[in-house]
Amino acid sequence: MSGKYIQPHQIQSYMKGREIGHTQQESAQVANISERSGRRIETGEHQPQAGEKRKGRTRLDPLSGVWDNELEPMLVKEPKLEPTTLYEYLIEKYPDQYQKCLRTIQRRVHHWKATEGKPKEVMFPMVHPPGVMGLSDFTQLKNVKVTIGGQEFKHLLYHYRLAYSGWQYVEIVQGGESFISLSQGLQNALTASGGSPQEHRSDSLSAAYKNSGGHKRKLLTKFYEELCTHYHLQPTRNNLSIAHENGSIESAHGYFKRRLEQAMLLRNSFEFQSVAAYQNFIQAVIDTLNAKCSERFRLEQAHLQSLPKYRYPDYEVISTRVSVNSTIMVRCILYSVPSQLIGERLTVRLYSDRLVGYLNLEVVFTISRLRSPDRHRRRARCIDYRHL
Repeated sequence: MSGKYIQPHQIQSYMKGREIGHTQQESAQVANISERSGRRIETGEHQPQAGEKRKGRTRLDPLSGVWDNELEPMLVKEPKLEPTTLYEYLIEKYPDQYQKCLRTIQRRVHHWKATEGKPKEVMFPMVHPPGVMGLSDFTQLKNVKVTIGGQEFKHLLYHYRLAYSGWQYVEIVQGGESFISLSQGLQNALTASGGSPQEHRSDSLSAAYKNSGGHKRKLLTKFYEELCTHYHLQPTRNNLSIAHENGSIESAHGYFKRRLEQAMLLRNSFEFQSVAAYQNFIQAVIDTLNAKCSERFRLEQAHLQSLPKYRYPDYEVISTRVSVNSTIMVRCILYSVPSQLIGERLTVRLYSDRLVGYLNLEVVFTISRLRSPDRHRRRARCIDYRHL
């Protein structure tokens, strides 16, 4: 046994023999080691020997002729190049020489990026105390075609989530992102949750921020600032186009939309009788998700701020005069109104889903808001024959 390393299986064999009552001599004979080595193993004096590390390569480098002179300079110039691209480059330039080198290239590129590549972005896990942060974003069902009354229903979804508990609220938005839809969705979400957090986080929503201007400054819009002040919210946002900084809502988007799609597949239909029926269906899915975080939500509710007595206006005020045709023009859409109002100047409150007309302080009509089916042709008409 002289000059040979004691292997791990020999140590195990010796110790097993001792455990079952064999003497040191008997256990050493079974393990094929000396009795002295057995005693050293028992007293802890024996240190397993690690084999010498391999020095250098065990075979010739198949890329020795091209890595230093061609492939590495290409990576230095353009680090986004993938191993498959470099492999195809070699095959085209050197036919019949590097067909079996794909895995070698992949390992070499991986090692080069780990040792010579540019530093990677470092991310740290976020810890959200209860009642501190609520997040908002708009999202779209890209793989689902919802129909209402047999017609495709184009829409967005406003999504709100409390960062600590994961409690969610989702609302249908007809049309694109706008301050009205943001204001309405956020206020409905705060009402449903029973309070407001200390901070409202978004990803530079166009409905809340002016992302360009005379000097390309990113300015908080006046209305959004007033809305946040009304609910004692501190408005914050992540950097433009950096979605993972808003991960608490972005990841929830995907999970919610998958659950919604699965619920529709189980229902075996993407058709709904009305927008209200579709909203109720969405709410049923959200209720199921919220039930899973009900305990954390009850804890978080105790940390939410009290809501103000009145809502912030979630509509736009427009002044317009009724034409001799008994119509008004609002956002390039022609609406008919009762003919008694011809010639009168009205104040119209434009909500995300309806128009409410006022003559002085009296409501004189309420009309469902129409949106042009063709976004390239904004003009459309909403004519009610009963007005004529």
